[in-house]
Amino acid sequence: MREFNAGYDYFEGMEAEEVFRAQSPLHGWEHTARAFRPDETVDGAPHWSHFSDPLEAIQARARQHVKRRRSEVQDEMRANARFTPAERGALNVLGLELDVDRKTMRMRYTRLLRQYHPDQNGGDHGHAEKLQKVVEAYNLLKKAAAFA
Repeated sequence: MREFNAGYDYFEGMEAEEVFRAQSPLHGWEHTARAFRPDETVDGAPHWSHFSDPLEAIQARARQHVKRRRSEVQDEMRANARFTPAERGALNVLGLELDVDRKTMRMRYTRLLRQYHPDQNGGDHGHAEKLQKVVEAYNLLKKAAAFA
C-alpha cells in the first residue's frame, strides 16, 4: 500500500491553474453540498444561500439541533413525571413504554396473564412468580393517576 501511495500523484496531468485551484484553502466550497442547496430543505436546515460565511450556516444548524434535542429532553421529562418510580417499575414488568394508554396496558396484561397462567400451561406452576409480578404491576397501574 505504501508503495502504491508513493507512486501516486494527485496533480498528474493537471494544468498549473488547476493545481493552484486544488491547493487553495477554499477548494470545494464553490460546490454546495446537498444540505445547503438553496432549492432543497434537509431536516428543516437553513439554506446555504442565506449565509455569507459557511461557519454561520454550520452554527445555525447546530443551534437548531440543540433546540430540537432540548425539546426532546423536555418531552421525555414530562413523560417521566407522568408516573411515579414504582409505576415506572410496573410498566417495565409489563414491558410497556411511558406513553402507554389504558387500553394497551389492559391488552398487554391479558396477554401476559394467559402466557403465565397455569391453566394455559398444562398445569405448570413454573411461571407463578412472573404471574404474581404481572398481577401486582397491573393492580398498581390501574390505580395510577396517569390513567385517571
